[in-house]
Formats: sequence, C-alpha cells, structure tokens
Amino acid sequence: MNKSISSLSNREQYTPNRWEAFLWWLSTAEKELLVQCVVDRNRYKIIGTTVLATWSFATLAWTYFWSTITTNLLLSVLLGLFMGFIILTIDRALIKGMNKFNKNKVAPLLLRSVLAITLGTFMAQPAILFMFDKEIKLQASLDNELRKRAKQQEMDSLFNPQKQSLNAERTQLQNQLTGKYNEVSNARHEFLAEIDGTGGTGKVGIQNIARAKKAEYEKLDSQYNVINSSLHPRLATIDSTLMDINNRVKKENEVFAGLLNNGFLTRIEALNNLVKKNAALQWRYILIVVILMLIELMPVLAKTLLPGGTYDEKVKLTEELEKEMAEGNQVKEKELKELYNRLAQENDTTFIEQFFASSKAERNAKLKSQLSKWSENHDESFDGFWEHLKKDMLTKQES
Repeated sequence: MNKSISSLSNREQYTPNRWEAFLWWLSTAEKELLVQCVVDRNRYKIIGTTVLATWSFATLAWTYFWSTITTNLLLSVLLGLFMGFIILTIDRALIKGMNKFNKNKVAPLLLRSVLAITLGTFMAQPAILFMFDKEIKLQASLDNELRKRAKQQEMDSLFNPQKQSLNAERTQLQNQLTGKYNEVSNARHEFLAEIDGTGGTGKVGIQNIARAKKAEYEKLDSQYNVINSSLHPRLATIDSTLMDINNRVKKENEVFAGLLNNGFLTRIEALNNLVKKNAALQWRYILIVVILMLIELMPVLAKTLLPGGTYDEKVKLTEELEKEMAEGNQVKEKELKELYNRLAQENDTTFIEQFFASSKAERNAKLKSQLSKWSENHDESFDGFWEHLKKDMLTKQES
C-alpha cells in the first residue's frame, strides 16, 4: 500500500528505512537532500532497483563463468562477487555524472552502451551455456572426436613417410627371404619325390640323381640359413622401429585425449558450431544478447528516461551554496592571516626598537670596559681587538 504524501510543513521528518536507504545509495542519491523531495524518493528507488538487478545479474553471470574454469566453488563465488562489484562501481559512477543540468548527456550513454554491448555479448555466452547445457555437451563431445581424428591425421602425416620407407624395406627383405625359402622348399620336394619314386626318374632309393638333388637341396638350404642369419637382425630392427613409432603415436593420442575437456572455450566453440547449424538457436542467441544488453543498460536508461525533479535542483543549489561558502571562507581566512601578519609585524617592530633602546646604555658600558682592558694589554693589536669586539658586540643581519 502506498504511503500518503506528507505536507510541506513536516516532510523534513521523513525517515527512510534501511532498504530504501540502500536503494538510494545504489542510485548515488544524497539521503540528506532526497528525504526532502517527496516525488524523487520513488524515482531513485526505481533507479536503485535497476542497479541492484544489473549488479545481481552480473555477479551470477560471472560466478557461472568462473565455475566453468575452476572446480573451486568458493573461488568462483568470490571472483563473481568481485567482478559484480566492478560492474556496480561503473554503473554508480556513470549514474552519478548524469543529471538534467548536464550539457552532455550523450557521452555517458554512448560509453555505457559500448560497455553494455561488450559485457552483454560476453555474458550471453555463459547464460546460453547454462540454458543449453545438454546440447552443448553433446556437440562438445562430437567436436572432441573430430579433434582426435585431426590429431591422428597429423601424427600419420608426420610418421607415415618413415613408416612407408621401413615397410618397403621390410617387404623387400621379406620377399628376398621368402624367395630363397621357396627355392629350398622346391629342392627338398624334388629330392623327396626322387627318393620315394613319385617324381623325377621314378626309381625308389638313393641314386645318383637323388644324390645330386640332395646336394642341391642342402646347398640351397645352407644359402637360406646364411641369408636368414644376415637379414633377421635388420628385420628385427625394422619391426622394433615400427613398434616404437606405433607406441609413440598411441601415447601422443592418449595424452591429447587426456587434454580434451568441456572447459569454457571448448563449450564456446561447441556453441558456435551449434549456432551455425541451428537457425532456431541463432535467433534465440541474438534475442538473449539483446536482452542482456538491455539489462546492462537499465541503470543508465532509467536515469535518462525518468524526468528530473526537485532533487536535482537541490543538488545544484547545495553545490552552489557550498561553493560560495568555500570561497567566502577562503577570503575570510586570507584576511585573518593578513591581519595577523600585519599586527605581528607592528608588535615585533616595537619590541625590537625597545630592545635596542634598552640595551644601548649596557652596550656602551661594555664597550668602555673592553677598551679599558685592551689599553692595559699592550700585546694585542688594534686589528685583533677590533675582530674580537666585532664578534662579541655587533649584531648580524637576519637571513
């Protein structure tokens, strides 16, 4: 229920409650002057409420932003409060500089608009991340899979030339070894066929031809063993190198996969990909950005749109009065100091004159005494006596 407006005769007795005083503080109003302005009390409560809303939203948005970076909840809250306080300070500074007597009302609004666009665009991202959390996590998972594939392609392009060279050499050596093995196998088969009579001359037993085939088989088998002994170390080295390359690629991929996360930048990139793919989300994203910019602009818009009242007049008159009083006090202070200096000079002059007048007889007596002592002392010259007398009796000029 609205309070009844008090009359002119007793409106000075109005005392705001703590909540009203807090809203007035947010709106940068001077409580001592505002209590006398009946209509402006509510205006500045409205302005203070808009500042409170912007402050609260900025604190929440920044707290959520920090929570996407660190898992320490207390740290996120403290950083959010700190950033919200900075926004509050900026709002109060801009509002304090705006009144109906300002010649330049556009500059603060433009400055706040630029700041609102920057902060609104930035804080729209945490808000959308919060609202579309599930969709963004899904998109981030897909993006991470694409990153894994890109990493695999990068590793392949890095090691494939070496692997192809090793595989080609291994194939060549293996073909050489396999060819020699086939020769040995064929010679053995012909030898055995000659013995059992299933091939060759068809005679069973060891004959001259069988002995010749046996000798050929043993010769080829010996050559195969020599080649196998010479090629096996190289084949083992190639296999070991290929295994090391595969293990290195696997390890690199595992390390890269461990670095993938759902942090702020990853989710922002996922959000950008979603916005590009989803037209409905594009419009909602733009709408949310506009709403957030309006929230950022609320304090300045409220101060600009609400008409000025008697409070601004009182502020202006109070400032003029304080200025006049300060100037008057400065003039009075200067006059008092000048009067003090003048009277101090007059009194000091009188005192110095009296000092020299009173000490004249004593100085003459002291001079006669010094002359008498010098006349009795014939060892001291006149110049020496003068130097001694000058130091003892003459005055020095004030520096």
